[in-house]
Amino acid sequence: MTITKQLLLASTAGLVVTAAAQAADLPVKARPVEYVKICSLYGAGFWYVPGTDTCLKIGSYVRAQTMYGAGNGGVALGFGDGASGGHNTRTASSDFAFRSRGVLSVDLRTQTEYGTLRSYMNVGAEWTTATNNAANNTGASADKLFVNRGFIQFAGFTAGRIRSYFDINSLSPYSYARQLNGDTGSKGIYALAYTAQFADGFSATLSFEDGGLSNGGRGRMTSNAAMPEWTIGGTSGVQDIAFDNKGTVMPDVVGALRADGSWGYAQIAAALHDASGGYYGATNSTVNGHPSDKFGFAVTGGFTLNNVFGNKRDAVGLQATYSEGAAGYAARRTDSQAVYQTSSNAGFGWLSEALYATNTPIELTTVWSVNGFFQHFWNPKWRTSLWASYTEVDYNGAERAMVCAGAGGGLTPGFITGLSAVSNCDPSYSWILVGTRTQWNPHPDLDIGLEVMWTHLNTAFKGTANLATSGAQPAIVGAHIDDQDAASVLFRIQRNFLP
Repeated sequence: MTITKQLLLASTAGLVVTAAAQAADLPVKARPVEYVKICSLYGAGFWYVPGTDTCLKIGSYVRAQTMYGAGNGGVALGFGDGASGGHNTRTASSDFAFRSRGVLSVDLRTQTEYGTLRSYMNVGAEWTTATNNAANNTGASADKLFVNRGFIQFAGFTAGRIRSYFDINSLSPYSYARQLNGDTGSKGIYALAYTAQFADGFSATLSFEDGGLSNGGRGRMTSNAAMPEWTIGGTSGVQDIAFDNKGTVMPDVVGALRADGSWGYAQIAAALHDASGGYYGATNSTVNGHPSDKFGFAVTGGFTLNNVFGNKRDAVGLQATYSEGAAGYAARRTDSQAVYQTSSNAGFGWLSEALYATNTPIELTTVWSVNGFFQHFWNPKWRTSLWASYTEVDYNGAERAMVCAGAGGGLTPGFITGLSAVSNCDPSYSWILVGTRTQWNPHPDLDIGLEVMWTHLNTAFKGTANLATSGAQPAIVGAHIDDQDAASVLFRIQRNFLP
């Protein structure tokens, strides 16, 4: 019995010692859990990053879009959509095109003694089928990564990739089609700007923005007659235009005055743009000298009114833009328009902001545009919008003489090749887009809609011409050059989350 008691006492003592040793390894006090807190300073979706005074919002959207009679995100076939030069045949183009896109955005904001410090960026990826059958809708050209926004704002300054301060109304909230006016909203543009805020919603901005042609700039689109450009071929229609600009030596200068309120907003803006050319003769050839530098300009004005005609949430807007030697402000495109109804019935349009030939000064091209919209809410889940835009490209007499020089109505090969015996030579043209979109929102974050669009090309080349042979297409004698029309339908499903 004594031995049993001794064993029990020894075991108990061992357990006590072991427990005491383990207890000594435990912290005296557990650290408190740091919960995520809501940040209500900047609206819905923001929360404080734990351990900081910075507010963060992460947003996204995912889109699926089907297009008939359009490509390149919603541009009618032949109107700069990347199809086979506008030829609408069994093998040159596809009536249906598809796009899938996803975008992720990050918005960081911190209060400082100078106001809000903000950084914002979005990163996206998309897959788009080609309207040109030769691409077979596959390959790297169908897949793309992009960054439309990436900027910092602090103490009134904005620097990075933004929507231009020249722009006023974007038709994107009211349309699925890719617009052909000068708005930079879809791609963004690099800028360094300062905005001064005044009372009653008034503000003034001075902005220095990218005036180059590459990667979203406003477009250095000055054309040299000695370079092969505006090419027309029997298979490819209109080839890429060749431009000959002086290298970028200064940004575009943009100034804007704006008023914002519960009623909507209104703005006027102006821009100065360098349209200077390269050298006379062949590109990069210094032997013949160069034209004097030339600057273009653009002006715009527009507004959007909320809750119009006594209907809550309804909106109407209008914007007009005029440019000389700054075409990218009125027409957001650097490609050409070539629309073939048949191989012998076509319409053409070429866009340059300025032209020059050997030993001539630079002549500025006039481009102006107007766009407007109206959106009506039938109820909180259904809405319909009507929108339209008109853009006109006018070449002056000196420019027409450069393009149309030659005996018997011929054309200077440096400007237009593959087109001859033109009965009416005038490179001026215009285009009209009219559309209506109806959208259903079964959930506030889900868009399901259908849009019908009509695109019209009005070409001043009306008449007859001979088209040179190219590839499998035969030469066409007496081809009919006239206005052209295209009808398109777009269907979209999009899930939005804290956009």
